[in-house]
Amino acid sequence: MKPHSGTLIIDISGGQKAEAYEGVYQCTARNKHGTAVSNNIVIRQSRSPLWSKEKIDPFIVQEGASLVLPCRPPAGLPPPIIFWMDMSFQRIPQSRRVSQALNGDLYFSNVILDDSRNDYICYARFPHTQTIQQKQPITVRVINSKSSCQRRPMFLVPSETGSTKMVLRGQVLELECIAEGLPTPEISWSKVSGEFPSKRTTFHNFHKTLRITDVSEADAGEYRCTAKNRLASVHHIIGVTVKAAPYWITAPRNLVLAPSETGVLTCRAGGNPKPTITWSMNGIPIENSPKDPSRKVEDDTIIFTDVRTGSSAVYQCNASNEYGYLLSNAFVNVLAEPPRVLTPSDKVYQVIMNKPALLDCASFGSPIPRITWFKDTRSSVLEGDSYVFHQNGTLEIHVAQTTNSGKYTCVATNSLGISENHVYLEVKEPTRILRQPEYWVVQRNRDVVFECKVKHDPSLTPTMIWLKDNGELPDDERFVVDSDSLTIIDVTENDEGTYTCIMNTTLDQDSASASLTVVEATPTPAIIYEQPDAPTDLELTDQRDRSVQLTWIPGDEHNSPIKKFLIQYEDALHQPGIWHNLTEVPGIKTTAHLKLSPYVQYTFRVLALNNVGYSQPSYPSRSYKTKAAAPDENPSEVEAMGTHHDNLVISWKPLTGLQSNGPGLQYKVMWKQMDVENQWASVTVANVSKFVVSGTPTFVPYEVKVQALNDYGSGPEPKVVVGYSGEDFPLAAPNNVQVFVQNSTLAEIHWMPVPPNSVRGRLKGYRVYYMKQRDQHKHNGHHTEQQVLNFSANKTHGKLPGLHPYSSYKLNVRVFNNRGEGPPSPTLQFETPEGVPGPPAFLKVTNPNLDSLTLEWGPPNEHNGKLTGYTLKYQPAMASRQVDIATQGWFIGLMCAIALLILVLLIVCFIKRNKGGKYPVKEKEDAHADPESQPMKDDDVTFGEYSDSEDHKPLKGSRTPSNGTVKRDESDDSLVDYGEGGDGQFNEDGSFIGQYSGKKERDTAEGHESSEAPSPVNAMNSFV
Repeated sequence: MKPHSGTLIIDISGGQKAEAYEGVYQCTARNKHGTAVSNNIVIRQSRSPLWSKEKIDPFIVQEGASLVLPCRPPAGLPPPIIFWMDMSFQRIPQSRRVSQALNGDLYFSNVILDDSRNDYICYARFPHTQTIQQKQPITVRVINSKSSCQRRPMFLVPSETGSTKMVLRGQVLELECIAEGLPTPEISWSKVSGEFPSKRTTFHNFHKTLRITDVSEADAGEYRCTAKNRLASVHHIIGVTVKAAPYWITAPRNLVLAPSETGVLTCRAGGNPKPTITWSMNGIPIENSPKDPSRKVEDDTIIFTDVRTGSSAVYQCNASNEYGYLLSNAFVNVLAEPPRVLTPSDKVYQVIMNKPALLDCASFGSPIPRITWFKDTRSSVLEGDSYVFHQNGTLEIHVAQTTNSGKYTCVATNSLGISENHVYLEVKEPTRILRQPEYWVVQRNRDVVFECKVKHDPSLTPTMIWLKDNGELPDDERFVVDSDSLTIIDVTENDEGTYTCIMNTTLDQDSASASLTVVEATPTPAIIYEQPDAPTDLELTDQRDRSVQLTWIPGDEHNSPIKKFLIQYEDALHQPGIWHNLTEVPGIKTTAHLKLSPYVQYTFRVLALNNVGYSQPSYPSRSYKTKAAAPDENPSEVEAMGTHHDNLVISWKPLTGLQSNGPGLQYKVMWKQMDVENQWASVTVANVSKFVVSGTPTFVPYEVKVQALNDYGSGPEPKVVVGYSGEDFPLAAPNNVQVFVQNSTLAEIHWMPVPPNSVRGRLKGYRVYYMKQRDQHKHNGHHTEQQVLNFSANKTHGKLPGLHPYSSYKLNVRVFNNRGEGPPSPTLQFETPEGVPGPPAFLKVTNPNLDSLTLEWGPPNEHNGKLTGYTLKYQPAMASRQVDIATQGWFIGLMCAIALLILVLLIVCFIKRNKGGKYPVKEKEDAHADPESQPMKDDDVTFGEYSDSEDHKPLKGSRTPSNGTVKRDESDDSLVDYGEGGDGQFNEDGSFIGQYSGKKERDTAEGHESSEAPSPVNAMNSFV
């Protein structure tokens, strides 16, 4: 026995003989409530016995005679399958003349010379044992007959003059007629009194076999087979009788009875002959079972009256006749049970309008519960012609309408209690195709769009399927399927056909078809391109709380394909008269699934765009107001910061009307001190964008969050933002302030940072205030404007650049936050060392003579220390001027212009000039020449050599070292160093021109004007 089941397994793989297990088996199942038994199961071993050996004499027949080759296979279990083959395992050809009978014999209506052969072999295949056996080969010799006489038909099968056939109801009836004759007869069939059942009748074996399946009593009667050739026709009548093994008319069913109830167990069976009915209880014949006064057996019925608890049992009904039997178990359960509704609670039934609706109310109870139905409330019982109440509790509404939608309650009641269940009926709008695909005649290589605009119930999800010629669309990327259209790009002749759109929902469907014809392209006239016409026929479908489907019909493209559609909306509830862009869709689409926000009264319009421009807007669609809902988002840009030392200002960016999702928009502001408080403090405000929390400690962290809410609920859980309460002025000043002077203009300052708790805010940095008190070379003080330098919060030192040399300064350091500065550190004084002095305040020439002049200058405005002397640098200016004039281009041009007129005079002038004419100043310089003076070294001069070949002398009264150089002081200052501009020259009248210059050469531009480089000689004098 198989574990945990009632299956019996017989395993003969161990070598046991199968014959030992042959017999009739029956399964019995029992528990405390009774015993059930199964039908009888017969087990027999499959057999394939060997063919008995025999010697078969050859069949010798005259040409034209009939012939029967017997097969007579051994009886097998189940019977074998017969077929005829030759020695080459080729089937023997069969025809109207040669055919195999149902018993396996091979019949020849007449033989011909070609039938002669010695390998007619009958094979028998036994399917269960998978074996094939063969009969000994049969030899047939056909003798040539010079005069074969034609013969009238004569039946070989059936062989008797009259025959009968019995068949069981439900089985297959096979009638066979085989005739011999020359020429070969033809067989036909008819029913003497009636017609063949057309759907169950077939003819086989070249019309020699009539087969009727699933036989019923109506198939009984006389059947005539007719054999006919050109000489005559003969008939044979076969009487068919139909018997029947038992079959159920009413099988006994399980019966649940309450104590003291009455019930009937019926076992009604048909058959031919009529079956005999016998009863058993718990597998024992009922006549041998314990007597029960509440039970009465009447042939095929058992009547139970005033049953008692504890009389539950399993009853078996056996209906049998000579052709078989039926056995059925029925459990009679005497039970007291309050009602229970078995249909799932709150089940939702969905039906299409004008279709029937069936609402289930399966129940169990003993006594059997009585079912009543209510709608919405239990104020009145449903009744009337529009409702049908089935015995199993089901409520049927013949033609469902939208008014039938709602809540239904079924109540099951018996003497022991009551039970109810609620179900819901939703009546949906039918799916309808509003715009069917149109018939298209399209030029080859053009695009075509089949539209299929559908209206369906918004709560149902549609599925669009496109077919071509009732088959699937070609697997070609040129076929683009959209939600409400089919686009075929670059159509070809192969695309011709019928296209069908099918819109399915879970409850219904609708379909429509159109044809496509492809023609050759024809020349087109000149094309005029314009903006498209406005779309038309805007329609809203699939209306849901957060979305809607918008469909439209495109306007004329005006020879420029539409690239896209722009969908705009107006919110009449929050911003009437203002149109906003919502989305864009490609130009091949005419439907858009739009995502919407709650609590908005939408109106839509569509604009089309081609290469020329936008169309005019379409007429607005009808208005669609979405249901209000709780906010989907919270305010953004939430910040928290104090404006005073004892407050916290929480601010946010308010939601727009479109974001509010419903009326009564408010904000729940929540805050708590970070790491100190566990409970959130909160307040609800409206029409503001900030809230001030007062009485807070100074500069402590707070966690804040702002949540949006309206009349329909609250928004999502807001994010936490950390902010700080207001700041106050710092309490402490930096200490241990030190100054380290780096040079005459730079000092470095150091300080110690203040304690963090004294900052009372966010430390922004340190601020150094410093001010010059006086110059050290001046006795009176001269305060300059106070200067400030800021340093970042992480600094503890910094540099003070741009100080004035040889000056006295004072400074202090303060810490500052967002509120302001703290107290200053103790004032610290320091002094800067000497630095390079500034240039002389002025320089002027007085008493100029031919060989001398007097220079006067003022002390510098910026001493930057104690002055120790001045350095004078100078250079002659006349020679360089002569060179400049002689080399000017205008002078050379002038000479060339007058050369022919004054050639002789010009030669005399040049000769005289070349004899050594000197300037007066030059002669005086020669007369007062200092024999000790020598030219200066190249290292000590910043100018080139003078162009004249004579020696150059210093100014009268000047002093120079014996080595011809002028020593520079440590500051490296000179008149040249502070000068700006040219080379410093004298006019012819002896006045000084130009400015002091520290450049080594003239400006580059002047240097390029002459082919000779100027080479004046510097002369220097030091004065102390």
